[in-house]
Amino acid sequence: MSAPLIGLIAHTGKPGALAMAARLRDEFEKKGAAVRIEARTAEMMGAGDGQTIRQLAEECELLVALGGDGTILQVVHEMGENLKPIFGINLGSLGFLTCVSSSAVEQAVDCIVSRRYTKTQRILLELEVVRGEATLTRRIGLNDAVISRGALSRLIRLQTWIDGAALTEYNADGLVISTPTGSTAYSLAAGGPILTPDCGVFAVTPICPHVLTNRSLIFSDRSTIVVSPREEQGEIYVTVDGQEAMAIASGDMVQIRKSKQCVALAVLPGVSFFEVLRQKLKWSGTAI
Repeated sequence: MSAPLIGLIAHTGKPGALAMAARLRDEFEKKGAAVRIEARTAEMMGAGDGQTIRQLAEECELLVALGGDGTILQVVHEMGENLKPIFGINLGSLGFLTCVSSSAVEQAVDCIVSRRYTKTQRILLELEVVRGEATLTRRIGLNDAVISRGALSRLIRLQTWIDGAALTEYNADGLVISTPTGSTAYSLAAGGPILTPDCGVFAVTPICPHVLTNRSLIFSDRSTIVVSPREEQGEIYVTVDGQEAMAIASGDMVQIRKSKQCVALAVLPGVSFFEVLRQKLKWSGTAI
């Protein structure tokens, strides 16, 4: 079996990222694997012309991302239709998607070249903003969709339906609608639950709700949730995975459902979701 073709992407703003990218390239080539490098990474490394993330996804078997969870999210958004598996190597502190530290580079290279890594399929959400009869935007996300207020420190009123049935009108700083993957991100910080990657649900979590009984709600990923600002309330924005924000107005319908696409995250063999939780959240058990 031939060695895999690897795409290499680094968060060039992180200390040590370029040196680690060069080391990875050399280690892969020693093992007989060919490497293609993302354009910005290649430029900063002095490695000649690189390729876009979309081009890497079209050509490569696996993409290796050096950075943090934000780097993974950026790669997902830039791959286009060819959603190849992503192997994340963490160069930051807290990272649930980049589960391999830089100290395990040689082990990671061995597993990737021999194809002994484990893949976990992660669902994506699809968001549409509809105004009247027109669809203003359509985006996919790995983590979450967030509807939030603008610069003014005021609560916003958001009418919410699930599968056409009225849920409630949230009076809050905003809402986070998260996938299981995104449940350990903004949703968790807002008081939402931790969801296992394969549980088949979404979570909707209000941000600082005025009504104390407004708590996180779990609903099936076969359902569609619709959120609409009730009236003109100043600036209200929707973002997907913390990417570009879009202003929405009274009467706009933000529709969120499970995407037909999914993406695979690659990890070292034997690494479980619960092991990652224990490590990242520093769950050490009772001291008694």
